[in-house]
Amino acid sequence: MMTKREDIRNIAIIAHVDHGKTTLVDELLKQSGVFRENQEVAERVMDSNDIERERGITILSKNTAVYYKDTKINIIDTPGHADFGGEVERVLKMVNGVVLVVDAFEGAMPQTKFVLMKALELGLPVIVCINKIDRPEARPTEVIDEVLELFLDLDASDEQLDCPFVYASAKEGVASLDPEVKGTDMTPLFDTILDYIPAPEGDPEAATQVLISTIDYNEYVGRIGVGKVDNGVISVNQEVVLLNHHDPDKFQKVKISKLYEFDGLNRVEVKEAHIGSIVAISGIADLHIGDTLCSPTDPVAIPFQKISEPTIAMNFIVNDSPLAGQEGKYVTSRHIRDRLFRELNTDVSLRVEETDTTEAYKVSGRGELHLSVLIENMRREGYEFAVSKAEVLYKQDEKGHRLEPMEKAYVDVPDEFSGSIIEKLSQRKGELLGMGSISGGYTRLEFSIPSRGLIGYRGEFLTDTKGNGILNTIFDGYGPYKGDIQYRKQGSLIAFEAGEAITYGLFNAQERGTLFIGPGAKVYSGMIVGQNGKAEDIELNVCKKKQLTNTRSSSADEALRLTPPKVLSLEQALEFIDTDELLEVTPKSLRIRKKILDPTLRKRAAFSAKSKG
Repeated sequence: MMTKREDIRNIAIIAHVDHGKTTLVDELLKQSGVFRENQEVAERVMDSNDIERERGITILSKNTAVYYKDTKINIIDTPGHADFGGEVERVLKMVNGVVLVVDAFEGAMPQTKFVLMKALELGLPVIVCINKIDRPEARPTEVIDEVLELFLDLDASDEQLDCPFVYASAKEGVASLDPEVKGTDMTPLFDTILDYIPAPEGDPEAATQVLISTIDYNEYVGRIGVGKVDNGVISVNQEVVLLNHHDPDKFQKVKISKLYEFDGLNRVEVKEAHIGSIVAISGIADLHIGDTLCSPTDPVAIPFQKISEPTIAMNFIVNDSPLAGQEGKYVTSRHIRDRLFRELNTDVSLRVEETDTTEAYKVSGRGELHLSVLIENMRREGYEFAVSKAEVLYKQDEKGHRLEPMEKAYVDVPDEFSGSIIEKLSQRKGELLGMGSISGGYTRLEFSIPSRGLIGYRGEFLTDTKGNGILNTIFDGYGPYKGDIQYRKQGSLIAFEAGEAITYGLFNAQERGTLFIGPGAKVYSGMIVGQNGKAEDIELNVCKKKQLTNTRSSSADEALRLTPPKVLSLEQALEFIDTDELLEVTPKSLRIRKKILDPTLRKRAAFSAKSKG
């Protein structure tokens, strides 16, 4: 017999990157009394991972729960980046409705569309929260129209179209049902959630069914599965069976040893949980996303979406440069292997494969951001390794034609740059699908472009738009191979001797291009110290000292002026490297180098590659 659990609401908060959903969750936590009055609370308390805090993005979905008028509201904060879209799809299986947060100035953005599409496909009701209403340039009326237009584009049902709008400033902690009236607290949003989001329903008398939607990992207890109780009751010490909708052969008997529910930011141990509860389960070693825990009497797996496939891959390689092992704590292939396979515990969209050498592992993910976050995490944990240039993963259709991953790219640029951006993206096999003007002298362009056309482009894009352009991309399936792309790649400046870079040597080198290092940097033969102004690679000696003579002219002794080096960030370095180069990553340094360090062997390899080509 299906019943509703009126004392619970399960919602997900979805939005485009940086529209303020994590801040909104903070306020809901504060105002529901999760924190004591005088307790010091970190800003954006949900972004627990260092990188999330620094970049201000949410990568992993987080669970929390607040109480309002005797109702427990389970809230899941989801990532907005397309690279982490796999997270969003699964999380939505646990909830009965979503709060869509939209920036009152930026309006509906590509990711808004992506996350909303997923919610509408699952038939979930949506509450639209227009956030940052306090921004001086806010334009709520236009944004409402944009959002409703988006609903229509995505074939929303009549019920979904009839959604409530709430106007909020998460930063100030206020919400209101009228854009003209400033609220005093978050009550209007809490009330709307209670009124509009249906209570979870299930059959309390039926056999147990819990679908695991996300996995957490903790060194002390191992894997922790998080999911919603769909039917029945789940209790500690219960014998259950593990099944999986996409893996009919999986049938494993396990015992529930620990069961938790969420309360604020804490997990609280419980003896049993009923329909509609979101629970965390630890103590089952072989638990994966998409598994259903069922009672042995009536085992039925709950269907769920397949996890999106990776589209881009790079090799993680043991560092073998002359400076190897000086800065990292974990440097061997066993260390790297264990760490990469451990990442698979929590990151479902990642693939790690052994290669024909024990020194290298092929790691595939959803995009450059996805992989760079992993690289950054590893270097912070003390790992040292090298990575190769990211390459896209091709597929073949039935007729043997090559297919490649395609992206939809949405570009907002000041009007004067639109021409040059269209030209740049066309060279990279981008096809212009649409173009329109948006407020403030900006043009919005929409392209269909191969993923490989975007590799290494973001840095150039920011330069071309003087830092004012916004580029958003969404994976758009596989399409026929679009032909070779000519990257206008400037050559590299390569050091040909080991030692420390010296001002005199650098001064002579800087005439050739842009330097990446300053005086005192350690260099080795085959290491890349800068970018050449022309297309070919040049070898230089940056450790060269000035020959001293007896006669001195007064002008010769004036200090040599060096242009400050262009220090590359991890993303810029990953974009810069070419296919015959590697990025050496250590906890302290990022160095770009040629794969073959010896100049003679390098020329020989280049020559044989040309003659083959």
